[in-house]
Amino acid sequence: MTDTPTRQRLKYLARVRRLPSWSALAAGALVGGLAGGAYGLLTPVTYTATSYVVAVPTSQSTPEAARGFAQAYGRVATQLAVLGDAQVWAGVPVRTLQDRVRAATSPDAPMVAVSATSSRPGLAVDMANAVSRALTQHADHTKGSTQVRLVQFSRAVKPSEPTSASPAVTTAVGASAGGLLGGLALLARPRRAGRDDGPAPAPSVPNPAVAADVHGKR
Repeated sequence: MTDTPTRQRLKYLARVRRLPSWSALAAGALVGGLAGGAYGLLTPVTYTATSYVVAVPTSQSTPEAARGFAQAYGRVATQLAVLGDAQVWAGVPVRTLQDRVRAATSPDAPMVAVSATSSRPGLAVDMANAVSRALTQHADHTKGSTQVRLVQFSRAVKPSEPTSASPAVTTAVGASAGGLLGGLALLARPRRAGRDDGPAPAPSVPNPAVAADVHGKR
């Protein structure tokens, strides 16, 4: 007579319950480490290059105005009006620039940082410098009304190391996350009943004293 699926599941659950408590931590760390290592190996290596432009006020403007326009130029750096000109110098489509280029500004300095990422270090440099050049020219066309111009502060240089995480790092992160999930699962599972889990014994009540002990012998 073969076991039914329900009986097989009960046997499997019984074997799982007999495993030691640390097995959930070990299994979680192992699975997480394997997943993190696979992610690090399968994800392409990326490089990041960054160029900087600074907003300079003219004689008819103020440093505060330059900081304000730097914030505005940081927002338009990744717009089609700028990227349409940058694609010619970068040699990539506008869609690639939209996906790979980011601009950042600082509230304390009139500076715009243009960063580009790519699997090829040279292409990351070309994209960052191309967008900075297009943004500078775009600012020159409107400096008559803004009284602020953009100046190249620092060109992007070829990165020597990738900015993406290495397989060793992703493996360590995955193992840590898997171990944490295993620990949470260990805390959430029902506790097995043990010898000390039974009902507490009822407090004993002393027997009533005999009449001879209370009133004395007559």
